Amino acid sequence: MAEFISVSKAISLIRDNITLGVGGFGGFSAPDELLREMAKSYETSGSPKGLMVVSGISPGDLKEDGFGLSIIKADGIITSIYGAHVGMSPAIGRAVGTGKIAGYTVPLGVYSHLLQAIAGKKVGVITKVGLHTFCDPRLDGCCVNEKAKSSGFEVVSLVKIGGEEYLHYKPFRLDACILRGTYSDKKGNISLEQEPLSSEQTTMAEAVHNGGGLVIVQVKEIVENGALDPRKVQIPGCAVDYVVVSRPENHLQCYDWSGYRPELTGESRAELGSLKPMELTPRKICGRRAAMELTVGALVNLGIGMPDSVASVINEEGLSDGVTFSIETGVFGGVPSSGIALGAAVNPEAIFPIADNFDLYDGGCIDLAVLGAAEIDAFGNVNVSKFGDRCTGPGGFINISQNTRHICFMGTFTAGKMEYEIGDGRLLIKKDGEKIKFKKSVEQITFSARYAAENGQEVLYITERGVFSLAKDGVMLIEIAPGVDLERDILAKMEFKPLISSDLKLMDKRIFCGQKMGLSFTRAE
Repeated sequence: MAEFISVSKAISLIRDNITLGVGGFGGFSAPDELLREMAKSYETSGSPKGLMVVSGISPGDLKEDGFGLSIIKADGIITSIYGAHVGMSPAIGRAVGTGKIAGYTVPLGVYSHLLQAIAGKKVGVITKVGLHTFCDPRLDGCCVNEKAKSSGFEVVSLVKIGGEEYLHYKPFRLDACILRGTYSDKKGNISLEQEPLSSEQTTMAEAVHNGGGLVIVQVKEIVENGALDPRKVQIPGCAVDYVVVSRPENHLQCYDWSGYRPELTGESRAELGSLKPMELTPRKICGRRAAMELTVGALVNLGIGMPDSVASVINEEGLSDGVTFSIETGVFGGVPSSGIALGAAVNPEAIFPIADNFDLYDGGCIDLAVLGAAEIDAFGNVNVSKFGDRCTGPGGFINISQNTRHICFMGTFTAGKMEYEIGDGRLLIKKDGEKIKFKKSVEQITFSARYAAENGQEVLYITERGVFSLAKDGVMLIEIAPGVDLERDILAKMEFKPLISSDLKLMDKRIFCGQKMGLSFTRAE
């Protein structure tokens, strides 16, 4: 049975030089009460230190001195990190990018399935996910800096089964974890009823408990036995060692607001018509063009960041009931949130554990995926995970992009401040962004065009000024925005010359007008 202790006592139980799981997903569900006490303890006593932190989408609010892992950014606390995304804390992402701490990043679906495998004391995860990307041991083997490569810690190996290549992601021991729930009863049963995401809280607790480690959970309140709805209890008391009650300021539903928004958990429903339409910007242009790929009744995955513009466009067009949006967090239906609140949705229809969600994804249930793109090369490879001394990791990108038949990558054509005019059915580029995104070669392969071609995937690269497709011999320009000059605004801003379709078309003029497009869905073939 769980023991109820003070936060200082809980942190005193975390030893130096251990592997520590940290719950939370981006702007949600981090155990900030415990993290703040950890930072305080390190400052006063120098302990705990030398931690290998294990966290899926590491919690944070993109601020240097903000929440999540930014709280424990002091030199010496973390010496290595293992997860799917490490960029929500700028200091931690920078420490990985510059090689200050060892960094190991894996696909989010692999990460969540690996926790299940560790909990069940299985051989690990054997999958094709990650082949021909930086996860492949023939490339980087998930090691994103030299410190990781020289550490001797083997994340993944290449194996052959039945003559086919697979990757074997290897299990390891977790010594302790710090998690978060909403309520605990006096037996230590933990409900997540006010959390917009289920994330990996359950599988993390199981993996640590079954390996003989310590499971510590932060909650808002302790309630009597029998007071919790058993359908909302997601961490059983048998897997919990210690429970800590948090102060409200360290238990925000999301870092973007204070208070509780029940429309994100399904406790109540919001009026979608009240959601404000996006301004007409390059972001909205990309969202509109991607929305034109949707078919009625489709299950559509939206990646983190710019892809959430598709949901906003569809809501504005009054078509939200025609498709179902799915997010890698396990949230199905509703209108996905943006910013720090990415991963949740207003009026969700279902909230799954991430591991269950990726079982669906890996099996090919998604009809269309709309994902971000930061670098694209002449072959069609995409990088979203590492740029110089800035390391983020792939999140769920690799699972999704390798297991979906129809993919739209989207992003602005260049990076940096751009000046433009949009209206009357055309786009004028007045001053371009200073950074080129269409590169001779990408810094890290997060999406393998070779693997996509082998699997017969249909791939588009959507920007505000042109649309490209993945052709047999590389990237091909198939559409250009009205008002855009091919040579000045496109070819001169690429490090390689793309193939150009003999049937080069203009993008739909409605995309570049201020009023609604009047979209309607096509029928799936």
